[in-house]
Amino acid sequence: MSRDTQLKERWERLVDILSNQFSQGEDLDLDAIIYLIGVQELGKVHQTYKKDEKLNLMHIAICRLLEPYGFYEFEGWPHYKIKEELPPLKAGEQSVLMKEAIVSYFIEKELID
Repeated sequence: MSRDTQLKERWERLVDILSNQFSQGEDLDLDAIIYLIGVQELGKVHQTYKKDEKLNLMHIAICRLLEPYGFYEFEGWPHYKIKEELPPLKAGEQSVLMKEAIVSYFIEKELID
């Protein structure tokens, strides 16, 4: 199975699992899943967040997701420092990188295999 096919299958399975758990039948998009990861990392799941807090949660999630790729380094909750600038990516390439990072995150969390 090609790497792209495996990523696509894992992504679709992950979207199904998370959508069934967190939405009313509609598939969660990439941003919604990044937000959920931010909430997971913060550990305060039963709280309402303001718009700026949601953006901060998404930033934390992105840093956490891209840390294994060498772009960020954890300094202590909730701070990450940039280790390496992200290369210029087209929208499609950015989406693939984030999906790959999200799938890896949930494999690590043992939600999918």
